[in-house]
Amino acid sequence: MDSVCIDSLILKLHDVSAVKFGEYKLKSGMMTPIYIDLRVLVSYPALMNQVSSLIYQRVQDEGLQFDSVCGVPYTALPLATIICSRHELPMLIRRKEAKDYGTKRLVEGSCREGDTCLIIEDTVTSGSSILETAEVLYKEGLKVQQQHEYMSDDDDDNMTDISRSCNSLNLFGHLLKVTDAIVLMDREQGGVEMLASQGIRLHPIISMFKLLNVLLAAERIDAQTAQSVRKFIQENNTFSGKEECGNGVPATKKPCVEQNLELSYEDRATLPNVHPLASKLLKIMAEKQSNLCVSADVTSSEKLLQLADSLGPKLCVLKTHVDILQDYTAAFSQKLQALAENHNFLIFEDRKFADIGNTVKHQYEGGLYQISSWSHIVNAHAVPGPGVVKGLSSVGKPLGRGCLLIAEMSSQGSLATGEYTKAVVKMAEEQSDFVFGFICGSKVTKRPEFIHMTPGVQMKAGGDVLGQQYSTPEEVICKKGSDVIIVGRGILEAPDRLKAAEAYRKSGWEAYVKRLGQSGQ
Repeated sequence: MDSVCIDSLILKLHDVSAVKFGEYKLKSGMMTPIYIDLRVLVSYPALMNQVSSLIYQRVQDEGLQFDSVCGVPYTALPLATIICSRHELPMLIRRKEAKDYGTKRLVEGSCREGDTCLIIEDTVTSGSSILETAEVLYKEGLKVQQQHEYMSDDDDDNMTDISRSCNSLNLFGHLLKVTDAIVLMDREQGGVEMLASQGIRLHPIISMFKLLNVLLAAERIDAQTAQSVRKFIQENNTFSGKEECGNGVPATKKPCVEQNLELSYEDRATLPNVHPLASKLLKIMAEKQSNLCVSADVTSSEKLLQLADSLGPKLCVLKTHVDILQDYTAAFSQKLQALAENHNFLIFEDRKFADIGNTVKHQYEGGLYQISSWSHIVNAHAVPGPGVVKGLSSVGKPLGRGCLLIAEMSSQGSLATGEYTKAVVKMAEEQSDFVFGFICGSKVTKRPEFIHMTPGVQMKAGGDVLGQQYSTPEEVICKKGSDVIIVGRGILEAPDRLKAAEAYRKSGWEAYVKRLGQSGQ
């Protein structure tokens, strides 16, 4: 989904006071410094049409299949109506209370047992409204598969109601299949994780931290306001999983196990000691919902540029091996930079510098490729000692570049293990003004300022005849704690590279969301 379009929508929502800052009381009784009120959209038809179009576009992007659509009352109801009317989709209307006459039904419209319903909502805080709607639809004989939350704090029910909904779903969860949800605005207070605990994957269009970043960049709010809201969101997570709290019911305050809290990409981007390039990358990852780095190991400049252009919207980093290009020119690097700017990704030249400081300095800034002039990121072996980083830093730091140290490798029999890896981490910590992360097989440091990027990723674990070892996106992101999956042949050798890239992007992002849920974020 186009980040420029999302940014524009956020500013328009602020223009019509759908986003308010101050002190507001939610229906749950919680006081909040930010209030999302999408009910005003009914007075702005052009904006409501834009919002509806974005919802439907997300449905198509995710490839969701359903038999009918239901908007959670009341704010999402007109949005669902527009979508269904425009695309001729069957619609259901959920009542908040049944009439005491007529059919006395809570769901109006025609449905059949076993149907799949796409639920549209406006805002998610705890996710309770989606669960309650799923329960009502279940009682009408539906099998709910998709849910789509969209933006209004008043529609989020109190914690007692959440508990009731969760318990109801658990009682007959074997009869109700809920797999996905899409929401316009996720307040990032535990709704994603709570729904995930019920087997529902929530796909937000706008996150709270994305909204704050856009408003801050446009000078609609000041840094103090943004920080105040971020602090509130982080301190008021509504969900704690069964393993942490012992009852499987969302809590009203912080997660029960704070020491295991996993910071989101957005949170890490704003840490005081984070490298500027790491911050930029984390923001890109959050905005594009992508932790995918594509290894563009092709030998033609034209093919590499075509690859960057077609896959650019799906990835956060494009990794190159410029020295395998058979027709490199300075014009190529200029075109690649333009594509990176257009599609909002970073360029990573996988040079693996491994010489004394003075030599790598010349290799980095000079020669045929002049890597420092166009590549945001480079990497280096720590074998030569700290001099290799100092040499690279003398060139790259003034240009705003950054370096990854190779702490581990994905090849069988690699010597980059144990004490060597620990020494690499220490070197990075000592030179964190230029080193912002690692190439590694798993998380090598608990410091959230550092980014972990893992090569050798495919949908199926295994290896090749030359010793390359492969891990799955879920294993790398969720189990091993890495941040970015590096995929080469899994995409380049696919019959449809774009489709393959989207599959890896989605798999990597879902693994990240699952990791957040497991930590109680």
